[in-house]
Amino acid sequence: MLVTDNSNLAIVGAGVIGLSVAWRAAAAGHRVTVLDPALRGHPPGSAAPPPNASWLAGGMLAPVTEAWFGEEAALRLGEESLRRWPDFAADLRAEGHDPGLATAGTLVVAADAADAEQLTELADYLESLGRAVTRLPGRALRRHEPGLGPALRGGLLVPGDLAVDNRALLTAMLAAGARRGVRFVAEEVVEVGPGLVRTDGATHRGDVVVLAAGAWSARLHPELAHRVRPLKGEILRLRARRTTLPPPGHTVRAVVEGRPCYLVPRAGGELVLGATQYEAGFDTTVTARGVRELLESAERVFPAIAEFELVETAAGVRAGSADTLPYIGELADGVLAATGHHRNGLLLAPVTADAVLALLSGGDPPPHVAAAHPLRSEERV
Repeated sequence: MLVTDNSNLAIVGAGVIGLSVAWRAAAAGHRVTVLDPALRGHPPGSAAPPPNASWLAGGMLAPVTEAWFGEEAALRLGEESLRRWPDFAADLRAEGHDPGLATAGTLVVAADAADAEQLTELADYLESLGRAVTRLPGRALRRHEPGLGPALRGGLLVPGDLAVDNRALLTAMLAAGARRGVRFVAEEVVEVGPGLVRTDGATHRGDVVVLAAGAWSARLHPELAHRVRPLKGEILRLRARRTTLPPPGHTVRAVVEGRPCYLVPRAGGELVLGATQYEAGFDTTVTARGVRELLESAERVFPAIAEFELVETAAGVRAGSADTLPYIGELADGVLAATGHHRNGLLLAPVTADAVLALLSGGDPPPHVAAAHPLRSEERV
């Protein structure tokens, strides 16, 4: 695909992927329109961008601690994007907006012997791939984070992982895109095709259409109908009080009786807590069970959290793929897909935006993006 520098792009979706592509494409000289019904009431520069899955994310940029057996292609793509994150954040700061990139790294901890065995398997696997991890017994864990629970069996220190304030990031990209001339349209998209996006109010045409609608992409293109599926995740936001310990300085990922749990610190004494994940269609109801499980797990990891103020409960819908890799590239009719990022939309935003711009210019995509082509074989899944 090769288009001129001043081509018209129609981007469907105002989550982290759509906004990343929009901002980068506008900066490269393209005329860009972003379409998403969630933009209603959320103009560029507003305090709160659309409350989509990106707005509700934890903000971890952690390809290594997300890695698992058989997902080496996802690990390589994640690491490629992680390498691009410092420059991506610096470019946003140059636009006048700080996305809150944190570099303290990740602690991965285990609550009991079975969980510790799972972490040992993860450490063995990562070391077999040449990835650096430091194994820590329980006492050493608390030297890094004194507030961790005394019963934790041990863990791993992964210094290379990053984290970002997802809400600062989305606010920054929305404002930076508007400054670069991106046009935002708050209409419901009902059909996507080569060169056109039909909404409930009009038909919008573009030289290129980029489908970045997350889980809703499956409803907008037949080639994605059985490849992208919604995955529900609940998340809590808490705040330390004057009488409590502050949040941990590192991102803390935990396995508690087989259930994943993460604690991501934010400025101002805030803490993001997740993450349930299960198949529930497009349901975004917060359940009592989900809240209870998250708080019980978190209290075993970081006991002081029991006295934190609970300031927000929410549920979002991620876009799952068939094999944990996203879909980045041309569909059969020429529509560009940038969707199916699963838990890693924030992490993969830089490499996805760079890949779309490379496709538009006729250049080579970044390393490891070819494995995420939307028409790849998924027989191994």
